[in-house]
Amino acid sequence: MTDVAEGREWILPDAQAVARRVAEFLFERARAKPGDAPYVIALSGGSTPKRLYEILAAAPFATEFPWSRLELFFGDERFVPPDSADSNYNMVNRALLSHVPVPSERVHRMPAEGDPAQAARSYQRELRAVYGSDALQPGRPLFDVVLLGLGENGHTASLFPGTAVLEERTAWVSTCTPHDAPHRRLTLTYPAIHSSAYVLFLVTGAGKAEVLGKVRARDPAQPSSHITTEGELVWVLDEAAAGKSDAEKRDG
Repeated sequence: MTDVAEGREWILPDAQAVARRVAEFLFERARAKPGDAPYVIALSGGSTPKRLYEILAAAPFATEFPWSRLELFFGDERFVPPDSADSNYNMVNRALLSHVPVPSERVHRMPAEGDPAQAARSYQRELRAVYGSDALQPGRPLFDVVLLGLGENGHTASLFPGTAVLEERTAWVSTCTPHDAPHRRLTLTYPAIHSSAYVLFLVTGAGKAEVLGKVRARDPAQPSSHITTEGELVWVLDEAAAGKSDAEKRDG
């Protein structure tokens, strides 16, 4: 098991470089996966992931990525219409999906209508159908890659401080109503994220340096401190988030 303190670091100059390095990584892992096996990714919202999706939607990835093998899920979603400016699906669709040939049946939008608890159960059924089992099995990850961000309050996906979802140890998908952010949400849970070959945290900007330090020190008050994976965890940081000074940057 790999946790946040044990994860390795990639430190890049800026957010654009972070996004490009992750695009290259996703492409490398897709090409390395044998046969016609599906390549299952949990997508994240946020500004740096949006840059990533825009890079994937352009040359050379747009024509060379094995899009037909993808199974795209979402790490979380606000309970808003899919065309809302606050919808993660809407952002991903505009930045990526509308530009590349991912089969529509392989894009698994989190339902954000009706009863939230029923929506969570429905999404879990979709995950189980792709996984081929009702129970997560060690050594057989649910996800090839989970993409995560890091909020200044220590949240990731929609695992927010002080919410009941942090105690969920059975369901793969649950609901969350944050105390300090708008909208009820659906989110992957800790057990679902743990069942991954890779977890990549994309963290950029000086405003994230303080919380990043707390999470890497396993501060229990930070929800992101409790992320684990049965595979490998990688912190993909820009220099500002990593806390590198101007002098350190000049020295390389």
